This record gives sequence, C-alpha cells and structure tokens, in this order.
Amino acid sequence: MSTTPLLKIDGISKSFGGLRAVHNVSLSVPSGSLTALIGPNGAGKTTLFALMSGFIRPDAGQVLFAGQDITGQAPDRNALLGLTRTFQIVQPFAAQTVRENIAVGAHLHLPKRAAALHYADGIARQVGLEAQLDKLASDLTVAGRKRVEMARALATRPRLLLLDEVLAGLNPQEIAEMIPVVQGVANSGVTVLMIEHVMQAVMSLAQHVWVLAQGQLIAEGNPQAVTSNPAVVEAYLGHGTAERLRKAAAQAAAQVASQGAKA
Repeated sequence: MSTTPLLKIDGISKSFGGLRAVHNVSLSVPSGSLTALIGPNGAGKTTLFALMSGFIRPDAGQVLFAGQDITGQAPDRNALLGLTRTFQIVQPFAAQTVRENIAVGAHLHLPKRAAALHYADGIARQVGLEAQLDKLASDLTVAGRKRVEMARALATRPRLLLLDEVLAGLNPQEIAEMIPVVQGVANSGVTVLMIEHVMQAVMSLAQHVWVLAQGQLIAEGNPQAVTSNPAVVEAYLGHGTAERLRKAAAQAAAQVASQGAKA
C-alpha cells in the first residue's frame, strides 16, 4: 500500500438549511488501500461520499484526486478520472439483464455495444455473477443486486471505488460471501473506501477507519483501536454507555481476580 494519497479532502463542510451535515472534515485515502468510514445513522457519511464524488458541491473545503482539484466537479468527469461510487439503495435497470446492467458502466470507456457487453462478462466473473449474466435484474435477490451495483461501478475502471453500504440488507451467509469479493477488488489494484455498519466486515477488511458523528470526525486509526475508543462507543450507543461498559469490565475483572485469589 502506498502512503501517497489518491484522495485528499481538506476542511470539507456542507449544510442544508439549518442542518450542518458535514463540518470541517479532512482525511487522506492512500493509493492501494482498503479503508472504511463508519458512524451512527445520520452521521453524514453518505453526504461526505456525495461531496467527494461531485454529486454535491461543498460550502467550504477542497477535494483533491490524484493531486488534481476536483472540488464540485461533475460526477461523470470524476468517473472519467477514475473516481466512482456505488449507492446504498441499489436501483438496477430491472428490465435489462445482468450483462446489460454491467455494460452501462463499461460504456464510459467503450462506446461500442459489443465491446461493452464483452467487458461486462469479465467484471461479472470478478464479483461472482458469471452464472447470472443472462438473468433479468428484476429477478435478482438483494445480494445479487448489490453485486450488480458493484460490478457496474467496477466496469468504469475506477482507481478509487467508494462503496456505500454494499453489505446492507444481506443475511450473515451473504455477508460472509461478499467480504472476499470486496477484498478481491482491493487485491486487483483498486483503492477502496467503504461506508459500512457491518463491523465484521470493517474488522476483517479495513486497514484504517475514520469515524464520523454529527458531521464531524471523532476518531481514526486501525479497526481495533477505533472500536475500543470510548468516544466511538458513545457515538454509537448513546450518552453514558462507554463509562458503563468500562465500569462493567472493571467489575468483571475484579470478580475474576477475587475468584482466582480464593482458589
């Protein structure tokens, strides 16, 4: 993993009326990394993705991609540069096949239909959809639609892929099957930044984690350090929870020590 940032955001802020959705957020995503952005519901994570990718223009701050200022630049132009995102609510073209859906992304670089459809076959193999290429998107399970969403983004040939809750709505088996797919994308050379609530995935995949709460970064570091941070526990579980957990752990440790002494 390179330490050179592929994506760098500096002091990004965005408000909607009186709601401050993102406030003065700065972070750098190293080239070749697989990192995660976590936080409670309503923390501003998806808004931050929209600011990074050009779907929303920030009120303040700067977005740099591969050293180029892309602040407020249109998403299609960012995609041409290699910055692509998925969406939490997947909406494939229901009347089209899996192959045709993936080819939509491939058309960014392959204008001819035959070439785009052929390219889609290779992407389908990468995400485990090769057996469903001729199936209509409307006939897919939620897990299948999630894979199509990822595949369509991968077909744009991204350098950086922003994954917005690609595991949301999946059952435990589907999550276990999707985790190596995400890892495989990163292993192929694509830099990945994922928004995720499934901590199993964050702990097993992410090399570095940022935590957003109420529009502001409150912690960052490796997954183990971040998930044991009292401020992070507090943000997820509510006021006083971190202290209660700390006291409970201390009491449990004292009880174990007492029983050991008696033995």
